[in-house]
Amino acid sequence: MKAITAIVTVALAVAPGSAPLEYRFTEVKSSVHLRHEAIERKVAAGESGVAGDEVRTGWRGRTVVEAAAQAARFEILPSTRARLGGPQPGVLLVLEHGRLKAVFDALTGRHDRLVATPGALLAVRGTRYGVEVAGDGRATVAVFEGTVEVRPTTPGFPVTAVAAGELCRFGPRTPPERAPLPRGVGEDSWRGGLDQPGSGPGSRVGEPPSGPRAPATRPGGQGGRPGGGRG
Repeated sequence: MKAITAIVTVALAVAPGSAPLEYRFTEVKSSVHLRHEAIERKVAAGESGVAGDEVRTGWRGRTVVEAAAQAARFEILPSTRARLGGPQPGVLLVLEHGRLKAVFDALTGRHDRLVATPGALLAVRGTRYGVEVAGDGRATVAVFEGTVEVRPTTPGFPVTAVAAGELCRFGPRTPPERAPLPRGVGEDSWRGGLDQPGSGPGSRVGEPPSGPRAPATRPGGQGGRPGGGRG
């Protein structure tokens, strides 16, 4: 399987011959742009998107995108670039750079519901998690409920199950590495990501800057769950 470029792909999990998957923007705040083919425009709440559309949020922008047929919704956070749909069956969305929170409600059937990152596919059933992708493609997934299976795209890297209360760092050249969630990091604080105070552009996602290990601190942002409540 080829390594996926710096993107978290949540791809189409539909059976052959079924209707194309529809994405609906249920919430839009501040600057959110949608690029369909060669045309880019601002998107408003209630509008729809299709596989292949690119979504880009401004530094204060945020949107919740729902794929109702797959019981999935994604809160795409500020300064993030993502693509609806993916290059293979099962992928619902591609995160190219930035952060999102994903909620997958229980769904019958055997089809995968996947999120693709630069270095791995993230497979779930009924799960809530956050994922962050840095500019160099390295990523961190933080699991709040359920289990996420990290399936690396690099041959030889192990498939890794990440349970609630854990995070996993990985990338195109980095095998999955599990660890407990830092103290104070949870679903309601995920808008601030996992950055530590003083981290710079070269810092690894979810790690403190180089030097003496800093104590765990609560991330900066506030915020609730995508869509407003538990699915």
